[in-house]
Amino acid sequence: MGLSNPFADFTKAERRNVLIYMVGIMLYKFDRFNATNTFANLGILQGLNQAFQCVGSIAIAPLIKRFPTRSVLASAIALFGLLSAVIVIIEASTGGKIPLDGKPRNGNWNPIILFFVYSIIGICHGMVELIRRVIPRDVVGGDVIKLKRMDAIVHVFYEVAGTAGAFFSTFLVLNLGNALAPAMTPFLFILAAISWRFISLLDADHENRKTLESLEKAPLMSQIGHGFVHFGMSLYRGGQIIFSSRKFIWLIPGYSIPLFTHRYLESQLSPAFAKRILNKSAYAQIMVGGSNFGELLGALFVLMFAKTIKTPLPWLRLDAITLLIIWILPYSYPAPSEALGYAWTLAAIWIPVSFGWAAGDVSLAAYIQSALAQIERPDDKISPLGAVMAFLYVTYIVLYASLGVVLGTVIDRSYKENNGDIRPALMNVGGVMYTVVGFVILVSTFIPKGSFAFNPDIIDNVEARDDDDVDGELAAYADFKAPAHKGQEVAEVKV
Repeated sequence: MGLSNPFADFTKAERRNVLIYMVGIMLYKFDRFNATNTFANLGILQGLNQAFQCVGSIAIAPLIKRFPTRSVLASAIALFGLLSAVIVIIEASTGGKIPLDGKPRNGNWNPIILFFVYSIIGICHGMVELIRRVIPRDVVGGDVIKLKRMDAIVHVFYEVAGTAGAFFSTFLVLNLGNALAPAMTPFLFILAAISWRFISLLDADHENRKTLESLEKAPLMSQIGHGFVHFGMSLYRGGQIIFSSRKFIWLIPGYSIPLFTHRYLESQLSPAFAKRILNKSAYAQIMVGGSNFGELLGALFVLMFAKTIKTPLPWLRLDAITLLIIWILPYSYPAPSEALGYAWTLAAIWIPVSFGWAAGDVSLAAYIQSALAQIERPDDKISPLGAVMAFLYVTYIVLYASLGVVLGTVIDRSYKENNGDIRPALMNVGGVMYTVVGFVILVSTFIPKGSFAFNPDIIDNVEARDDDDVDGELAAYADFKAPAHKGQEVAEVKV
C-alpha cells in the first residue's frame, strides 16, 4: 500500500497552478499569531472574528461572479495583510518597544480598538477561507480524483507551513514582544497575493464572463443583500434536513462539536496554560505547532488509507478517545526552569489529539457530500449540501461565541480566587468538559445505520462517489462550507 505520484493526474498547466496556489497558501498559513490575554475577552474577540467570517463568506458569491477568482483571492489576502498591520503600527506609534530583559514595553492605547479591527479582519478572513475552498474546482475542474488529490496535497503543505510558522512565531514573540512580532504578517500576505496573481486565467472564469455578458448585472450591494437572505433560508433548510433522520442528526456531534473543541484547545486552552502555568504566553505557539503537525499526519493517513477506511466513523472514534489526553493539563506542575521543555512535551502530546480530529474532519466531508447527493434535486432553489454545511458551521460559531466566553470567565475567576492557580478551572474546562465531549462524539458514531461494525464499508447506504456528478455538489459545498481553519488573530495586547 503506497502512495502514487500525487501530480500524475494533472496536466502541465494544472500542475503549474497547483504549485503557485500552494506557495501562496503556505505563506498565508505560515503566519501564526494568536491573542492570549484575559480569556473571557479573548472568547468575545474570537467569536466576533468568526461571526464576521460568515459575513465575508456571504459577500464572496457575487464578487467571484463579477471578477476572476484569482483576483478576488489576491485582493482579499492583500487587504487582510494591510489590516493586520494596523495593530503593529498603533503599538509602535504609542510607545511599544522590543522588550528588554524579558519585560514587556507596551504602547499606550485603548484595546477596544481590537474589537473593531477583529471585525473587519474577520470579513477578509472569511473571504480568503471560502475562496480557497472554491478555487480548487476552478484549477482542476470537476474531476473528483483530481480534487481529492489537490485537496490532500495542499492540506499537507498547508499544515507543514502552519507547524513551522507556529514554532517560528515563538521565537519572534520572545524577541520582539507580543504586539510587534506580527510585523511580518503584512509582508507574508502581500507575497501570497502576488503569487496568486500568477495563476493562469481559468476556464471557469471564462465561463463566468460569458454568463455575465448574457445576464443583466444587479447592483453588487443588492446581490450581497440577497446573499444574506439566501444564507438565512439555507440555515432553515439545513436544520430541517439535519433533524429529519438519523442519517444526518449525528453530524452536529460529529462535525460541529469536534470543530469547537479543537479550536478551543488551540485558541484558548493552550494559551491559558502557557500564560498562567508556564508564565510565557509565547510558548502557546510551540503547543500549537505540535497540534498542526498532528493535523498534517491526520490528513496524510486519510490519504494513505482512503481505500481501507471507507467511512469517517473509525477516525471520529479515535478523535473521541484521544480527547482524554487533555486530562494532563490540570495535573501539570512544571518548575519555572522546565517551562520550555514542558511546552515541547505538550506539543508532542497534542499530536495524537489533533491527528484524530483532522482525520475525522477530512473524511467526514466526503460522507456529507455523498449523503446529501442522494436528496439533491435539479429544481432545488437551495442546495441541500450548502444548507447543511451552513447550519453545521453556524452551530459551531454559536458554540464558540457562547461557550468560549463562559469558559474564559471560569479560567479568569479561578486565577483570581486561587492566587493565580488556574488548575481547578483546567480540571473542569479541560478534563471534565473534554471527557463529556469525547463520550458524546463516541456515542454519535453509533447512530447511523450499519455503524456498529469496527470499520464499516458503508453507513446509511452512503458510499463515496468517484464520478463527475459530484462536481455540482462540491461547488455547493464550497459556497457554504465555512472556514475550518484557526482564526487569524492579532498578537497579544492589553485586552
